[in-house]
Amino acid sequence: MSIRYRATDLSMKLMSASHRALLAVTGGRLGWKIGAMPAVELHTIGRSTGHRRSIMLTAPLHDEERYILVASKGGDDRQPQWYLNLVAHPDIELTVRGQTMRMHARTATAAERADLWPQIVAVYGGYAGYQVKTEREIPVVICEPVVD
Repeated sequence: MSIRYRATDLSMKLMSASHRALLAVTGGRLGWKIGAMPAVELHTIGRSTGHRRSIMLTAPLHDEERYILVASKGGDDRQPQWYLNLVAHPDIELTVRGQTMRMHARTATAAERADLWPQIVAVYGGYAGYQVKTEREIPVVICEPVVD
């Protein structure tokens, strides 16, 4: 693995850990919103290890029925590990403002992505820059509640 890739991976882990630390230090009073986007903690099952993995992300679009995540990894050429994990194990959990919900995640279809992408970029224009930076199409993930 190149030094650039290692640096990217380390910076992503440090950002997530710092975000979790902010939530812990403030008792959850700060850190649940980044700009106009809610912060969410995504819990997946590792595709190789079978262990629970967690990462802090933002959800540019959300409503009562779903949360939309963007697997941008800052425009890196590689898919984020969390995305590969949820593709392998789509039953996930999302924690939002301290409340954990069981959800099912799926990659948006081409038509859904075409509809959602302009809305996503309108909330955070940085995603457009990430897409320009990489040749891969950045996946859009739709997370919907699990119905018992």
